[in-house]
Amino acid sequence: MSWAGKSATEIAAAVRQGRTTAAAVIEDHLRAIAERDRRVGAFRVVRERALKEAEEIQDRPNLSELPLAGVPVAVKDNVEVAGEPMRCGSAATPDDPAAADHETVARLRAAGAVVIGLTNVPELCLVGFGDSTYGTVRSPWDLTRTAGGSSSGSAAAVSAGMVPLALGNDGMGSLRIPAACCGVVAIKPGTGLVPPPTDHWRGLSENGPIATNVPDLALMLSVLAADPSLAESWRTGRRTEPAPPPLRSVWADDEEVWEPPPPKNGPEPFDLRVAYAPQPLPVGLPMDAEFRSAVRGAAETLRRAGHTVVERADRLPMWLGNATIATWLSCAAESAAPYDPRTLEPRTRGLARAGRALKRLGMTGAQGRDRWRDYGADQWFGDADVLLTPTLAATPPGAERWGERGALRNALVNVRYASVTGAWNMCGWPAMSVPVATHSAGVPIAVQLIAPPGGEPHLLGLAAQLQAAHPPIRPPGFSV
Repeated sequence: MSWAGKSATEIAAAVRQGRTTAAAVIEDHLRAIAERDRRVGAFRVVRERALKEAEEIQDRPNLSELPLAGVPVAVKDNVEVAGEPMRCGSAATPDDPAAADHETVARLRAAGAVVIGLTNVPELCLVGFGDSTYGTVRSPWDLTRTAGGSSSGSAAAVSAGMVPLALGNDGMGSLRIPAACCGVVAIKPGTGLVPPPTDHWRGLSENGPIATNVPDLALMLSVLAADPSLAESWRTGRRTEPAPPPLRSVWADDEEVWEPPPPKNGPEPFDLRVAYAPQPLPVGLPMDAEFRSAVRGAAETLRRAGHTVVERADRLPMWLGNATIATWLSCAAESAAPYDPRTLEPRTRGLARAGRALKRLGMTGAQGRDRWRDYGADQWFGDADVLLTPTLAATPPGAERWGERGALRNALVNVRYASVTGAWNMCGWPAMSVPVATHSAGVPIAVQLIAPPGGEPHLLGLAAQLQAAHPPIRPPGFSV
């Protein structure tokens, strides 16, 4: 039996219980990467030390307590991993090894996870595509289409069954966009829950997990946030305290304990007020008809699960869209500033030029961001607990070398297909993407769930209910 394709929860339990070893799990996943990544292009580096590190985990005295014991994890190549160069998809970045793990990587390792490789991203993680000088990441669902971005390789690696979990980050949708393109689940935590990436885009960007199923996603989020109560929150839509230790029976022998009954496999009923918006974009930005239908179908699924569901006809304000684009371009200019422009791709140079030009005109998006974060998001959201929208506006574009093209063409395509996510970075609210259907074009359709600050358990609980009705499936050609 191969452990590749098994859930993180299954793998960790088997390693803790001695039914397999961390090294055996890593060997299976290294084989899967060797067989599959030639088609997908998810990894920039597959780590030679992963097997040695798995053997070291097996010797830990606290092995039986590790929540991610022996679980292979892929890490986005803009997060520091000790001993590995962090290239951020660019030939301009230094190839010096990182001196220490980023705090999120350190937490994953402390929980027993093994970093199996670093995943490809577009240059400096500026766009919703997956191409760079290190290769082009393709969606396992359709190898002619992009895996999205900028957590491109992380989402593709999970989708293709090369790892059960991956770490990415999200500055304008960079977790949710590739998750939607690749048919996996991902959550952008709200501000302050998880340590952010080093280049955090003025506080817009958050590190977060990618997985195939919601229980695995919640488990990884609990580790990243150092909050064990999040691990089981998908069952009830709220934080769940860890189970108490087994109780000793008054009539049992000294060696016997009474074990509480195992938890149920599915989420429990709970009641939220869910607003759904099949077309939330400002006037002038179209929305794919099948994506709108999927939102209505997901809303009906949640209504049948017992939630109060109402339709939301309002569209996001145009001023917010303009501020979001200005913020994106300003951050692109800041990310590119340390590097010689001659070493950067045409797309990066063009986006940075546009950002500098806007800054000279005083159009950095800061005023609109403050307005949305301080009161605009609350007013627009209304009295809902959670908002349901499409994750994307159009099917993913082709897996092409977009970085060699101009900034204007990249920006137009990016906005046309991936314009639904950025608003929730602008206010720092948690949001996630959940696949619920398949498009007539043969690619996944995902919906986005958004909640006010602190609402991560609500999102995980609703996502679990959606997955119970629409179970996750592997893309054709990558079934395990």
